[in-house]
Amino acid sequence: MIPLVVAQLASGAAWSTGRPPECGEPGGRAGNVWERAKSPELRRYCDLVAGAASKLAGTASMAEQALASAQEAERVLPGHAAPRVLEGRSLESLGRLDEALAALEDGRTREPGALDDPLALLAWARALARTGKADRASEAYRALLPRASSLSALERSSAAIEAGLVAMARGPTGIDEAAAALREGVREAQDEPRAVAVLALALALDRRGDAEEARALLSERAHGDPRAPLATPRARELLTVAPTEAHALAALALEPTDAAGARDAWQAYLGASPQGPWAAQAKGHLVALGGKRPAARRRDR
Repeated sequence: MIPLVVAQLASGAAWSTGRPPECGEPGGRAGNVWERAKSPELRRYCDLVAGAASKLAGTASMAEQALASAQEAERVLPGHAAPRVLEGRSLESLGRLDEALAALEDGRTREPGALDDPLALLAWARALARTGKADRASEAYRALLPRASSLSALERSSAAIEAGLVAMARGPTGIDEAAAALREGVREAQDEPRAVAVLALALALDRRGDAEEARALLSERAHGDPRAPLATPRARELLTVAPTEAHALAALALEPTDAAGARDAWQAYLGASPQGPWAAQAKGHLVALGGKRPAARRRDR
């Protein structure tokens, strides 16, 4: 299990800049480690690791280049954690999730604190969530959020929203955690992510039993057809951590203005998650809207 409390934030900051401990710190006591060791392999390795980290800080299209640099670093000087962690981050960005999990886990095996860096922890959490490992993903997001200040504003808000969606999808045991994370997401997010955060927070409040607060939030902060902001590429990306929730987000927001649309959305949610932890709540909304409960499956006689 990934550590929930870590004490290596200083080394994590170095990892964020692509300079793992074996490469030393510029200007510090270990700054000239490769000059002292006269090791061209180490110099080449450190350049490749730094290059991979730099590419991952660029556009998504550079993930393939970052992956190549990380893999080359592993070939030049095998056995260190940094290349495998950077490889895992690259693979997660490319959507190769099983490979990403394997690389990140290998990096953590090589060095227990390898996933303490917020960027690595975010990739780990996303890969876990997007492969259906909700409990482990929630643990990773829980470890990430207190140190998310070093992330960009976009990644910070995305992490809070994703953490809330994953916690909520776990069922009633995660609902308070979900509401807290989603409140943070509403405060941090802009544009399409903020729309997702508002809708998700309203759904969390409704599921927690705070229906009046949920309705007030939707009345104040959600306007127009909710299916439009949920269909944007950024919103769809956020919802990949809990894909069936998109129907429930739309359904709740549609109820005041479009009962037929809300019924359709609740039915779609139940079709996608018939045995999910919130199925009974969805059926209750459907009945309140005048819809019928989905018929129980007949047992073979």
